[in-house]
This record gives sequence, structure tokens and C-alpha cells, in this order.
Amino acid sequence: MRSGVGPKDVLDAAGVSTVVELPGVGQHLQDHLASGVVFTTEAETAGSVNANTTNTYSTTPEFLSYVNPAIAYANTADLVGDAASFRDEVMARLDTSAAQVPSSDSSVIAGFKAVYTASAEKLLTTTSGQMELLLALNSPGAITVQAALQRPFSHGRLYINSSNPFDPPVIDPAYMANPADLTMLREGLKLARKIGQTEPLNSVITGEQSPGANITTDDQWDDWILDNLHTEFHPSCSCSMLPKDLGGVVDAHLKVYGLDNVRVIDSSVFPIEWAAHMMAPTYGLAEQAADIIKAHYSSSGSGGSGSSGSGGSSGSGNNHSGSLPRLSTSSTFAAIGLSLALMGFSLVL
Repeated sequence: MRSGVGPKDVLDAAGVSTVVELPGVGQHLQDHLASGVVFTTEAETAGSVNANTTNTYSTTPEFLSYVNPAIAYANTADLVGDAASFRDEVMARLDTSAAQVPSSDSSVIAGFKAVYTASAEKLLTTTSGQMELLLALNSPGAITVQAALQRPFSHGRLYINSSNPFDPPVIDPAYMANPADLTMLREGLKLARKIGQTEPLNSVITGEQSPGANITTDDQWDDWILDNLHTEFHPSCSCSMLPKDLGGVVDAHLKVYGLDNVRVIDSSVFPIEWAAHMMAPTYGLAEQAADIIKAHYSSSGSGGSGSSGSGGSSGSGNNHSGSLPRLSTSSTFAAIGLSLALMGFSLVL
């Protein structure tokens, strides 16, 4: 935005001259939100080993490379039972949710509706993971089963209010703006509690520390969640790869609409949040981008390529027929997808 590419009203307010007006820059911000059920234990865990200063193993490279011992992904049916009915409830809020989009631009609103509809219609009723369940053993005397929402229906935005590059951006994540997100996280935490109450894990648990056995009703869960959720620091989607007339920022070749040879190659280009930690899909994107750039220079022999907003294969993308654009699957992406599947990730986009 500070280079003059973005929503004109934001650029004007920040005192930045508009070079290319792209209303979708900074929109559709999505993030993974998490909380956890904390159980007490007397069993040895990574946390207790680390806290024991007499245990020399705690300083070894093998131990210090530890992150988490187990991870799984639950789908919609695992969380709410009737996935089709839940999808219908989510779709019934489409217009209400679109009215909350922090932009008056019709293309941005249309893009939100396209992403929202794809998330609900194409993903909610599949076996694709919607909730990450993560077993954390890194605190002494505690076992935590964390639940993390993977594909939020609440979208925020990122923008600037100053032309000074040293001023921080303004981030409005709009967490829990859509009731579906709170419902799914609540049900994910109920499942986390159930895991802790089930053998064999239950055999080493001595009690529930947080939220505590007194939290039982949906209203109690919701109140507790709103005071105890946190980000997994996986922001994405704020420069979405969408057709330009759906508020897109980059085309299928990762070029910024209206600019020559300017590409965005990071997690901001994904139009829908991944059910995965962001490093692997971002590495996959970078590999795909390298192939695209190498192919371009191999075929053209020069850097000239024309504006990505001027038509052709990298034009405005009007022939989308209401669907989201898709890159062809490369061998690199296929290999990464297989690797993630073997690691327990549900990787669907």
C-alpha cells in the first residue's frame, strides 16, 4: 500500500498517491484461532524433563528439537454431527456476513461471497480438516489438548493509516465475527476434553485445570472461549489470488494486477486458509512460483511481459463463472501434498 497499490480511500487517507487502485489489497484476512483444555498430571512429560535441571537429556539437540508429540484434524461431522445442516446454517448467514465486509467496493464484497460459498459448499461437508487437535506436553505437570479453528468464516483486514514505513500497519482480524467460528471452536474444545477423559490418556490425568469441570453448557463454553482464545500466528489471504472483478490482487501467475513483473509469493495470496501450519504450503507456493518464473524467462528470453491487468492469460479473470481460480497441480505441489498427508495433515484447497 505504501507503494501506492491498494484501496484508493485507504491510500488517500494515509497520504499516499495511488499508482494502481486494487480494492482487495488487505482484505479477506484469515487466521487460525486456538484454545486448549489443560489437564493436570504427575506423569513425566517434555515439560517436566525440561524443568528438571539435573536431567542432562534436557539439553541435548534431540530434546531441544521437540515441538509437539501428536496432531490430528477433525472434520465438520466430527465436530457438529450433521455437516449438511451446519453448512445450511452457515450459508443462511451469507448476506449478513457480507454486510460486515470492511469495504464498500462491490468487487471485494463479491470476492468475499465467492470465498465464503466455496468454504461452505465445497469443504464443510467433506472429510477435510476443520479443527486442529494438538497434544502439548511442554509444561511441567500439565497435558494440554489444544483445538485450533482452521478455516474461519470471519474475515478481517490489514491496512495503513500513514505513509511512514516505520509506522505499524493497522490490523483488524475480526475474530469470531461469524457465529459459525465460535460454534466450531466450542465443539473442538469439547472433543479435546473428551480425548482427555478417554483411555489411555485418562490413565495419566489427575484432573482438569482449565477451563474446569464447572464449564458445561454452550453459553459457559462460549464465554470462556472469548476470554481465552489466541492466534496461532498464521495470518494469510490478504492479497488473494482471485479474479480482479472479485477483488483479487494477484492472478494465477502470482502477478499483481495492473503491474509489470511484480509478483506476491507468500501466504497472503491464498484465498482460503489452509488446514495446516503455514510453512509447508508457503514453501510449496514458492516452489510453484519458481517454476512459473523460470518458465516465463525461458520462453520469453527477457523480462518483458505486459501488465497483468491488461488481458490474456494473466488478465482480469472475468471467465471465472463464479468459481475460484485454480493453479494446475505441479509435481512439486503433489509431492508436498503427499508428504503432508503422511504427516497427518489434511491439505485441501
